[in-house]
Amino acid sequence: MLFSGLVAFGVYRALKPVVPLDHPLVMLGVSGFISTVTAAWAYRVGRGEVATRAWREDGVRRATWLLGWVGFVYGVQLSLLVLALLRIVVGYDFFAHPDGPAMMAIIIACTSVARDAFEIGHVRRLEQNGKPFPTFPDGTQLRLLIRENAERVGWWTVVGAFACTVLALAGAGVVDAERTLLWQLILVTAAAGSLAVVAYFGGQQRSGGWLQSLSETAWNELFKFWWWPGLTFAATYYLAVIGVGIYLLRLETIGRPTLGLMAGGVGGLMSLYGYYLGYRRSVEDRLAQTVPASLLRCPFVMGILSRSSRELRSADLASGESRGKSLEL
Repeated sequence: MLFSGLVAFGVYRALKPVVPLDHPLVMLGVSGFISTVTAAWAYRVGRGEVATRAWREDGVRRATWLLGWVGFVYGVQLSLLVLALLRIVVGYDFFAHPDGPAMMAIIIACTSVARDAFEIGHVRRLEQNGKPFPTFPDGTQLRLLIRENAERVGWWTVVGAFACTVLALAGAGVVDAERTLLWQLILVTAAAGSLAVVAYFGGQQRSGGWLQSLSETAWNELFKFWWWPGLTFAATYYLAVIGVGIYLLRLETIGRPTLGLMAGGVGGLMSLYGYYLGYRRSVEDRLAQTVPASLLRCPFVMGILSRSSRELRSADLASGESRGKSLEL
């Protein structure tokens, strides 16, 4: 991460005299490009293989996902997050002072992409060395969950979106206009993060229901999950959405309807994310696998938990019983 950050800083300094980095689209494009290259390099380091062999074994689809989603899209999202955070929390606006925010947005995005791409490469190396993981975190299992449990997933997503929308609309106008976005950030982050915890237990689909599962879980474990990924990812998504509104759509003021729409999107996404984590946890328990807690809470490695539902049903029929196992949240 340190090395990638230093390289990103050097690239920024080299491009600054010749590239209009004070334009948000140009800056985000540069950040996405640097993050894409960083993702390729960090993945290869984590993979422990020569680049050509690693890409040949992984295939075009996986390489495209890594470079396009983990590299470019994630890099742009993190840059928007940094720009929005600087403006809302400390009043450091990219439009007024482009140099500092642009530099921080590029460096922070690059280092974060390096970390996650390295983790994904490390997982692939473990897989190649005989420690297989049933799936890969490329969204395949999430799409499968949505197809096979559309009603349940849709219900939790709608509830999360509706709750955050209502809360955001009700909280609008409580503070003055200058502090509205900061107030909304705190409000929506707390609500969406809490909903993710509840949806997590809903996704486990235990016989006693989500309320009983919630009551039976230790408070320190609940707090850990509420903090990460609950609050952390809720704030991340909300700041990225605000960044889109301010720096891409050029909204001078964000009215109540837009605030409600932003909050609803984040609330629905966090509920979906929490439900997915809970569902994968239940599958993991039945397969009686062991996954390190650091991987369990990683946004990109979370999908590495189970076989497809067909394989799961076959395993349950063959064993004759469901084997449970307690894992840390």
